[in-house]
Amino acid sequence: MTRRKPGVISLFTGAGGLDLGFHAAGLATAVAVEMDGRCCKTLNANKKRGLSWEVIHAPIEEVSSKKLLSAANLGVGEADLLIGGPPCQPFSKSGYWSRGDSRRLKDPRANTLAEFIRVLEDTRPRAFLLENVSGLAYTGKEEGFRFLLNEVERINAAKRTRYRVSAKVLNAAHYGVPQTRERMILVGSRDGAEFKFPTGRFYDPQTKQDPLLDDLQPFRTAWDALGDLAKPEDLEETLVRGQWADLLPSIPEGMNYLHHTSRGKGLPLFGWRRRYWSFLLKLAKRRPAWTLTAEPGPAIGPFHWESRRLARSELMRLQTFPDGYDVVGTLAEVHRQIGNAVPSGLAEILALEIRRQLLGEGLPHRVPSLLPPKRIPVPPPESLRPVPKKYLQLAGDHEPHPGTGMGYGALRRAA
Repeated sequence: MTRRKPGVISLFTGAGGLDLGFHAAGLATAVAVEMDGRCCKTLNANKKRGLSWEVIHAPIEEVSSKKLLSAANLGVGEADLLIGGPPCQPFSKSGYWSRGDSRRLKDPRANTLAEFIRVLEDTRPRAFLLENVSGLAYTGKEEGFRFLLNEVERINAAKRTRYRVSAKVLNAAHYGVPQTRERMILVGSRDGAEFKFPTGRFYDPQTKQDPLLDDLQPFRTAWDALGDLAKPEDLEETLVRGQWADLLPSIPEGMNYLHHTSRGKGLPLFGWRRRYWSFLLKLAKRRPAWTLTAEPGPAIGPFHWESRRLARSELMRLQTFPDGYDVVGTLAEVHRQIGNAVPSGLAEILALEIRRQLLGEGLPHRVPSLLPPKRIPVPPPESLRPVPKKYLQLAGDHEPHPGTGMGYGALRRAA
């Protein structure tokens, strides 16, 4: 891939998931801004890999656009791209689970959207890409999305630019990432060109086969991503702990606690849908991974089909980080950094299209370098163990979840 002069400004860089994908597509990050010290250690540790980014360790509110351009050795209007994924907590589904709603633009953390806009207005790159959770544009809850569109129009009027925004919710699995992960992507072009999102070339083989799918490939799976990796050297690090650890081996791969409910095939130990979906959730070899979270509790998956936590190298493979990239910290710190990242393989595909469509480069179409290959044969599912005696006392009738807003937590808050 032809390398260009580093011309990408990266905000909310985290562990570098977006940047690694753009780098693989030939668009190198010149300067990265990140307030988390552990992520900055990760970014700096990988400069030996030829990643020449300048890392600014500070909250974006404390970094002037002038400082950004100086660090990148760029002038106003010279940057190829501004990229970033502002922290998504104000717009995530977890807000609905824990509080019945989320504060969204009223949440102080939503100020990160305004900071992205501030840098966009000041630096005026040729194009930009903003990533966020799909909840940014929920029907009736799209304040953040409308804010971004209105601000871009304001910039156009004030600076005589012609930024045109294209937005779409993408599922990474449809683009060959071995993980079902939905994200809202906004792409804008300064000269008014319309960005057309690439079509996903992968489909779910569990859906009804259609002749129109003949030119597509089945989803890449957890086995495709992990099948050639050796067992973790530090098995102690990947042990599952807590009160439910010994129950995990009794759950089939690809299933969660629902296996042990009245509607599952195990013992009725829990009420139907009384827990988070990811409670005791295990990977299946023949399916993509479920979305990796940043801070899973002791019983929150996805877990490996061997009934253990995912190792560092496995987390990176599921997020399509390149092999050899060094994510610094304990396993919990690594999990947080990788769980917050954008899959690098998806970023690479988008970056290649941005080069073709918005930067005027006639690149030949090629297979993205960060996606896993298809691995066959696939081993059979892991054998199950019986439910340990200490859990048998839980067996019996359990009420199913009564519906939205009627769960135990919601009722406690209403009392």
